[in-house]
Amino acid sequence: MSLSSRLLHFINAQRKPASTPILFCDFDGPIVDVSERYYRTYRLGLSALQTIYQTQHGKDLPIEPLTKKQFWQMKQTRVPDAEIAARSGLPDDAIEPFLQQVAQLVNHPHLLRWDTLQLDAAQAIQQIKQSGVRLVLVTLRQPEQVQAFLEAHSLSQHVDQIFGASDARAAHLNRVEQKVALLQQAIAAQQALGFATHNAWMVGDTEADVIAGQRAGIQTVALTCGIRSQARLTQLNPTKLTATLLQSVQLVLTGRVLQVA
Repeated sequence: MSLSSRLLHFINAQRKPASTPILFCDFDGPIVDVSERYYRTYRLGLSALQTIYQTQHGKDLPIEPLTKKQFWQMKQTRVPDAEIAARSGLPDDAIEPFLQQVAQLVNHPHLLRWDTLQLDAAQAIQQIKQSGVRLVLVTLRQPEQVQAFLEAHSLSQHVDQIFGASDARAAHLNRVEQKVALLQQAIAAQQALGFATHNAWMVGDTEADVIAGQRAGIQTVALTCGIRSQARLTQLNPTKLTATLLQSVQLVLTGRVLQVA
């Protein structure tokens, strides 16, 4: 261990809980790229509807699947799933069955394997640990899914706590009130352990993350690498706006990222 590393280790060891910086962070978006899984779910949903329609009516649906780029741009600009289905050629009576298929498929283990680590996310998480910042994940994913992904990428030892949802559908639905309640639970848990949270940050890529942080009275960082566009996130007035989790970590440690315009 180098002299600088030993010094950092000593400083972190002397740091009292109340003075330990805390970074609350979403999982999907900041850490995990879910775009391929969501797109494959969309395509499988269309295929399933085509099969059902052929069986029931003896003819094909006039489906015209979107490209991944088209699909993800619509997700980032928050085009409703029903409208995405309609733009893909589904008739009105097929849209609700399609949405039900997507909800059933999106968290299937066969599709979860398409989740990948975001660019620089591993470096960011390691930097958080090395800097003595407490990393608490606040996600609408089920904790066991999060833990399995972290272990597969040798990152679980860098995460201090995980607060997740019990419902497998929660992440896909992304309900604001559910994220608000979960962050409040996570904050209360840190305070019970003796950690101060008044200078904490909430990092995420959706409306739910930013609003949860704002209601909790903590600083917020919105990431543009996830499922919402920069334009959508800017409208939420987060404290800061960055492209990646690594930039967010550097912001928390040094404050060298520009304010949102």
